[in-house]
Amino acid sequence: MARVSNPMSNDSDELAFVALGSNLGDSADLVDRAMEKLQALSAGPLLRSSLWQSVPVDCPPGSPPFVNAVAGIAPRPGETPATLLARLQELESAFGRRRRKIPNEPRLLDLDLIAFGSRVIHEPGLELPHPRAHLRGFVLRPLAEIAPDFVLPKQSLSVRELLGRLPPDTNPAGASTRRLSRAVAAGKLPRK
Repeated sequence: MARVSNPMSNDSDELAFVALGSNLGDSADLVDRAMEKLQALSAGPLLRSSLWQSVPVDCPPGSPPFVNAVAGIAPRPGETPATLLARLQELESAFGRRRRKIPNEPRLLDLDLIAFGSRVIHEPGLELPHPRAHLRGFVLRPLAEIAPDFVLPKQSLSVRELLGRLPPDTNPAGASTRRLSRAVAAGKLPRK
């Protein structure tokens, strides 16, 4: 079962993981401010990764680098994946995101629901776990900081193990993902 112990409580809580990204404006500030807003959606302390900078993946040519992070949220009583996704989309809009027709175009804020506990969902507009999370360093690196032993639904390896299996960076400029800030120590899950 894909559960992660929340260090802020005595029992095991089902956590939802949200990937944050921005590649327009002051991206680091936008992601930090979005993290503060995500705290209001969590029934417990928010688990926060470091900020990471990554090269754009599957984006239009000339797209600027992204600032990425991952947050772990303890869903509030009665919260469902669909209601959390709707709240994330409202937050994106509040930060000025306008959905357009060009896939993966530069954006002020992108919030992706990566996992909601062990749930597997295939519905229009909602797929859990995120179908490409296990393949993306810009998701796995920050997720490994806060939940290295978490096993994404439909995967048999932990986040740490998935990260270890990613191919080496082939970006001519060097590493495709690099850390910008340190994780908030109080919000980091202990290793098993």
